[in-house]
Amino acid sequence: MHAEFLARHIPGAVLAAVFDIDRATAGGVAAMLAADAVSTADELIRSPDVDAIAICTSTDTHVELIESAARAGKAVFCEKPIAHDLAHVDRALAAVDQAGIPFMVGFNRRFDPAHRSVRNAVASGAVGDVHLVRITSRDPEPPPLSYVLVSGGIFLDMTIHDFDMARYVTGSDVVEVVARGAVQIDPSFAHAGDIDTAVVTLAHESGALTTIDNSRRTTYGFDQRVEAFGSDGMAASENPLTHTGVVHSATGTNRPGLPHFFLERYRQSYLDEWDAFITAVRDGAPSPVSGADGRAALVAALAAGRSLRDGSIVRVAEVC
Repeated sequence: MHAEFLARHIPGAVLAAVFDIDRATAGGVAAMLAADAVSTADELIRSPDVDAIAICTSTDTHVELIESAARAGKAVFCEKPIAHDLAHVDRALAAVDQAGIPFMVGFNRRFDPAHRSVRNAVASGAVGDVHLVRITSRDPEPPPLSYVLVSGGIFLDMTIHDFDMARYVTGSDVVEVVARGAVQIDPSFAHAGDIDTAVVTLAHESGALTTIDNSRRTTYGFDQRVEAFGSDGMAASENPLTHTGVVHSATGTNRPGLPHFFLERYRQSYLDEWDAFITAVRDGAPSPVSGADGRAALVAALAAGRSLRDGSIVRVAEVC
């Protein structure tokens, strides 16, 4: 997915090589994009034709690949989360810092035009002092159990986007986390030690409060909304429809539904995310989403997990 977006849509970007543990997949993508399909990740990382590495593999492989890329002096884009625990995150970020390479975490929702407009309204002062932020993130359908068993749980896999969005929109770090959850959709989540429905409340350093609600299944499509309410007004991002056609008749008004797949919903954000990464690497600019941003989101996720288990308010400082 990322390779195709990069090669097809970002001007000036050239896909030099592809590696995937599924050789047929790597070969197909490489043939489609006139790139080389290499036999190992190390071969790709060490290639003199490669300036930057996109790590879009399972989370448990991220740290080793980041360290390899750092040793090779290659810029790194890494999908979220960096790792499932802070010790591994800190190990990866130490390698990045020691090598001095550009590094970006793949929180693509920061680059969604609608979500970004909420953040910009806050940053410009248009809504005044932020009092409340509401984030809704509901998937059309649950992931397979095989994924649930290795994902790290809903907070590390799904809500981590929302933890990052809360910091991004408010411009303020999280200091306290309260999480509640339930299994409302699929009993197999309970067998995996996970939940499929959650509500999280965050207290920010600024005094703002954020509420996040998550569900693994909706009947109406991919539901993604952000709202910031402040002393001077409110800014919000609504769900886009699959198209803008409307039918009016005596029986009522019919509108199209919401996008069902995340690529349909967030297509532009992926394009803008890649553009931001390439521009930052090319121009030597600061990372649009730094390793510290990735670490902060993981800290909030770990705090939420502890809050859910203990039924307590968890201070972020206890987790760091």
